[in-house]
Amino acid sequence: MDGQRQFPRFAHEAAVRLSGGGAIIKGRTANVSRGGLCAMVDQRVAVGTAVDVELALVFADATHSEAIKLPARVVWATALETQFQVGLAFAPLRPDQLKHLELFLRFLEEGARERRAATAGGGNGSPFDG
Repeated sequence: MDGQRQFPRFAHEAAVRLSGGGAIIKGRTANVSRGGLCAMVDQRVAVGTAVDVELALVFADATHSEAIKLPARVVWATALETQFQVGLAFAPLRPDQLKHLELFLRFLEEGARERRAATAGGGNGSPFDG
């Protein structure tokens, strides 16, 4: 992990939807942290754009968790072949939003721990294995 990171990042693919300025942009996260996220989206988003981010866990059976909605700002964006990669920093969060984000991250952390244990022990894997 980069020594300059303020918060641990969890490499996890969650469904993401960005809304702002009348546009709705869908995609998947590459990683999520307490400070923000990186996502692959299907449309260009300008750096500096304020958005509402909706995050939902994607389960092995293709169902989704209830989404959490958080305010964020696009801090970087890169065009790739057919998609766009964007970095988002969460805006200051209300206590209820922070609580929901921490629960979301705790779920990701527990899933990562289970995957590491299954890989190390040669077990049958976790429901997060793909």
